[in-house]
Amino acid sequence: MLNKVQLIGNVGKDPETRTFQNGGKVCNFTLATSENWKSKDGERQTKTEWHNIAIFNEHIRHIAESYVTKGSKIYLEGQLSTRQWEKDGETRYTTEVVLKQFNGELKLLDSKGEQSISKGNPAIAMAQPQHKQELEDEIPF
Repeated sequence: MLNKVQLIGNVGKDPETRTFQNGGKVCNFTLATSENWKSKDGERQTKTEWHNIAIFNEHIRHIAESYVTKGSKIYLEGQLSTRQWEKDGETRYTTEVVLKQFNGELKLLDSKGEQSISKGNPAIAMAQPQHKQELEDEIPF
């Protein structure tokens, strides 16, 4: 079975970190993804979807807290998770993209320089080369 979500979008609000009673932490923010097309009459149409993001991975959470702000363009990879809770005697549900403790990926795509954080790798941020050609010139084989 596979539960994998990959999104590229813009952050809708600054990340907020909460601490649980057991000392664990979660970083939450929203992410907007948009689809553009032209209607039959030639008018440009846009549909935006909003996604709730929850980061439990310590290394990725640190990068989100330090570098991600409202409007940042990011790529992320996580899993869909639906949870429920009671409020005023009513059962409520929310579905979110979760980057678990030892899983997930986040790439900052802003022009300030791409940085990548993936799969709990202790090398939290790696600057990506400015030009792909630099990589092609140095093949290690």
